Amino acid sequence: MACNGTGCQSTCYKDEEEPSSSSSSSSPCSKPSTDSVKPESTNVCCLKCKLNDAVSGYGGVDDGRFCADCFKSNLFGKFRLAVTSNAMITPTDEVLVAFSGGPSSRVALQFVHDMQERAQKNFDASRDRSLPVFGVGVVFIDESAVLPIPSTEMEEAVEVINSVVSSLAPPMKELHLVPIETVYSSNSSDGKEGIIKLVNSVSDPTGREDMLLNLRMLALQKVASEFGYNRLVLGSCTSRIASHVLSATVKGQGYSLPADIQYVDARWEIPVVLPLRDCFAQEINMLCRLDGLKTLQLSTGPSSSINGLVSSFVALLQEENPSRESTIVRTAGKLIPFHFNRIPEIVDGNVPLATRRRQKRYNLKPNESVSSESFCALCNSPLDKSEIVDWSNVDNSRSTDIFYSACCSSCQFQILPRDSMTMEQFYMDLPQSVIIRAKQANNGNLSLLREQIQDCLLSDGEDET
Repeated sequence: MACNGTGCQSTCYKDEEEPSSSSSSSSPCSKPSTDSVKPESTNVCCLKCKLNDAVSGYGGVDDGRFCADCFKSNLFGKFRLAVTSNAMITPTDEVLVAFSGGPSSRVALQFVHDMQERAQKNFDASRDRSLPVFGVGVVFIDESAVLPIPSTEMEEAVEVINSVVSSLAPPMKELHLVPIETVYSSNSSDGKEGIIKLVNSVSDPTGREDMLLNLRMLALQKVASEFGYNRLVLGSCTSRIASHVLSATVKGQGYSLPADIQYVDARWEIPVVLPLRDCFAQEINMLCRLDGLKTLQLSTGPSSSINGLVSSFVALLQEENPSRESTIVRTAGKLIPFHFNRIPEIVDGNVPLATRRRQKRYNLKPNESVSSESFCALCNSPLDKSEIVDWSNVDNSRSTDIFYSACCSSCQFQILPRDSMTMEQFYMDLPQSVIIRAKQANNGNLSLLREQIQDCLLSDGEDET
């Protein structure tokens, strides 16, 4: 039965006239919604099932086009397509979901759980049980050491996080509650003073936020590596990526921008995946309302950084035109990605052949990506040729000079202190993993320089004359 021609936004019946007797009272679209949380209902049929009323009120691109059930399946379909097309999760994987308590990370956790639950049912129903079920862990990074979060609020947040994870049906998921100062050592009390001094030494508000972001990634990578996970899931959605595109451009990170906005980022020891890349924040918030998913928002104080200003600007653009965020991300998506923006080729014989074929089909080809051999010692961003220094002109006796030269121009401007005394203290307060990365970059570049001048070097048995 066709929808009411005056209300339905579909064009499938554009050239047909409906009889005047086909009113909304006799249409199946007038059935009342049974959702416990009722969004604003319309008299418009769902464009997909054409049975229920479409829902509106979340301000997304598809606002007022789908009913609640079709809206949920459509959003999960975006997530599943991103996962399967980019081989983000295979049956033998151990997946760690970064959970901040916000709507995006909450939905990412729920969708990963739904996929795991379906895989478990298929495993139980199969006779040979040839496909294992991927494991899932959850990690929450406690940043109260460097952010003005009241202790009572953090305690309540931990209770909410525990209840959310424990409420998920089996298979069970291990929860890791990790203070951010553990980037220094396994004993968090040893690093608390150091991380406070490190963050406070960055005077620029934008640089301080970026420094905290770098430390958060180090903490996530450390947890994933220590507990045997081989995938790290972040809840970054279209809205957040759109803000990052503009803020990175303003901060002079245009060269490394393509590395941060792809589905996969394997430059890290544990590859990072973004399965919600095609989902909008408005859609995610609506799903949390419809399904009653618990979320939390910690009080971190007002933000006067470039990142905060850009986020407010993009949100304003989105209110005026719901397709603005999508336009920003699609435009940035035309940039050539890097060679590490793909999952490494699967060689495990336990992985299904279909999964390996899919990965081979969707993985980047060499001519479709940019190769990068040098990375920023602080933020791990790929370096442009203009940012790679001639190490022969750098005083190798000064560790701070080596570290400064190994950082990208954005970190040098936004984060690193200007005067030498403060820079010395900043370097001493850095986590050991960052210092090691800087030394490795230096050794790698010195080896490259030696190869370039090999013909001009004298061997041990040769005389200068």
